[in-house]
Amino acid sequence: MKIDYDPVRDLLYLCFSASTAKAAKTVTIVPGIMADFDKRKKLIGIEVLEASRVVGKEIEFGLPHITSLVKSHAG
Repeated sequence: MKIDYDPVRDLLYLCFSASTAKAAKTVTIVPGIMADFDKRKKLIGIEVLEASRVVGKEIEFGLPHITSLVKSHAG
C-alpha cells in the first residue's frame, strides 16, 4: 500500500495496487471519498478530498457497501 498526500489540493490517496494500474471506474463511497476500481472490478485506490478535515474523524464503510456501489454503477 502506498499513501500520497497533496497539500496544495488537500488530497489523500491510498493506493492498493501497482502504480501502473489504471482506474476503469470511480465510485463515490460517501461525499468526498471515492474508490477507484480496475477493469476487473478490483479496488485499486481510495481518494479523500479535503483530507485535512477528514483525517482524524471516524469514517466507516464496509467492503460489501463498496461492492454494491460498483455493481449499481456497472455499465
